[in-house]
Amino acid sequence: MNENNPIENTELTSLPNIGKEMDRQLRAVGINTPAELVATGSREAWLRIRAIDASACYNRLCGLEGAIQGIRWHYLDNSLKKELKDFYEANR
Repeated sequence: MNENNPIENTELTSLPNIGKEMDRQLRAVGINTPAELVATGSREAWLRIRAIDASACYNRLCGLEGAIQGIRWHYLDNSLKKELKDFYEANR
């Protein structure tokens, strides 16, 4: 295991943007490791969370994508943020 690569760590909270509540929600929808989050993708993970929490917002979707990329969601590329916003608008 490479300790410098959070995707290879076993804890979801080792990823940027993943706090206790997001960790709890991801586990509730069957995503228990960083690798499972990467395999699922931010959009599908968000849809699963949205199914159990109607308050799942655009920022949560961006947080999931940032976690997958290993960065704070604020630093996502603007074109990707637009794609995520369009996805959010189409699925809320």
